[in-house]
Amino acid sequence: MSVAFSPNGKHIVSGSCDETIRIWDIATGEPVSGPFKGHSNDARSVAFSPDSKCVVSGSADNTIRIWDAVTGRTISGPFKGYTDYVRSVAFSPDGKYVASGSDDETIRIWDVVTGKTVSNPFAGQTHYVRSVAFSPDGKCVVLGSDEKTICLWDTATGQKLSGPFIGHAGYVRSVAFSPDGKRVVSGSDDETIRI
Repeated sequence: MSVAFSPNGKHIVSGSCDETIRIWDIATGEPVSGPFKGHSNDARSVAFSPDSKCVVSGSADNTIRIWDAVTGRTISGPFKGYTDYVRSVAFSPDGKYVASGSDDETIRIWDVVTGKTVSNPFAGQTHYVRSVAFSPDGKCVVLGSDEKTICLWDTATGQKLSGPFIGHAGYVRSVAFSPDGKRVVSGSDDETIRI
């Protein structure tokens, strides 16, 4: 369902329909850790922490977990509060927070240590949130949704900063910031990529 490189470039994390997370060695293709077990439904989204020591997973069981990338032990979670599938998860650049988007049409920012939300859920979407990503400075989150649009939200206040960016004719499945934070790229079911 989801794969991501580790920031140190040594590993790949995968989240699967078999409800597990695994860590793979890039050079050999062999599993080096896992399977991590704890979710009771598909592991829909996975991401490494900035220091490559932890992995976050979002699941169709409506929860989020933080795992030790070596031992597979649950460090924090499950984070609960969603009423539908968690489609996307992302660590903040400083590794202190996780952003997540769900089929319940909300975005949440979680404290990695406590598992508590740091603000009210960002509401206002009328469709599933398919993808979330932090800006390089961690001050905002971009989201792509089944509304076929992209929006930017302030991570501290939960207020919409800009958008909706309109142009896609299909669901926006993936979004990411450029390294300098000046641009956003999006991929859509309309078979196009936009900057």
